[in-house]
Amino acid sequence: MNLPVRLTLLCLAAAALQAWGEQHAPSPAPGPARAAAAAARVRPLLERALAAKGLQLGDPVFIRAFKEEKLLELFVRHRPSARFVWFRSYPIAAASGTLGPKLTQGDRQVPEGCYAVPPAAMKPDSRYHLAFNLGYPNAYDRIHRRTGDAIMIHGNEVSVGCLAMTDAKIEEIYTLCDAALRGGQGFFQVHVLPFRMSAERMRRVAGEPWQEFWNNLKQGYDIFERTGVPPEVTLDQGHYQFHARQAAPRI
Repeated sequence: MNLPVRLTLLCLAAAALQAWGEQHAPSPAPGPARAAAAAARVRPLLERALAAKGLQLGDPVFIRAFKEEKLLELFVRHRPSARFVWFRSYPIAAASGTLGPKLTQGDRQVPEGCYAVPPAAMKPDSRYHLAFNLGYPNAYDRIHRRTGDAIMIHGNEVSVGCLAMTDAKIEEIYTLCDAALRGGQGFFQVHVLPFRMSAERMRRVAGEPWQEFWNNLKQGYDIFERTGVPPEVTLDQGHYQFHARQAAPRI
């Protein structure tokens, strides 16, 4: 750990996804048919809502989830400006645990941090209707010896360390994300944050055990708030490093 560790978000998730995939290999059916049926239900309304904002189904996406507010925000890249535009906010139906990152298998905590979701992490055959795996533990989590697996965003409104949505909402979220990946986005970022990281809210965490960790996450939060483009995320000496992008990320 004396040398800087600099990895892209896709690399942060790769090892965890491989291990998870070996244990949760998708069955050939009914998963794909279920996802296709969900897309058929929600696609017409989604396409109209996207068009009203100058967006298109299949464009790159970015997700932020706030544990305290129990809210998931989904952004879609606006082609002319190359900025990610807020599309919809979805209430989180269930999320176990408290504020602070997930540390160990079975602690029922929802992770906090920056995760990458490639096509291999999409799970149309989930027991929880539709789902995608966050890739926990990523490289940051492993450096800090955090354990656990199969942490997902899914339907069915029940959570043991996952972010659970209603089935109706996960159908929209899954369809938007799946379309982005099929449209050429190599992976989409999911930033799971303890709360909206305003200056006022951060003042209230002064002296708390996770203050330094949250200050680190706020650096990425601030970049997105300022630029409208998800930052590049790497690691250096056991900390997230956030790098602002002035143009749209490659897909």
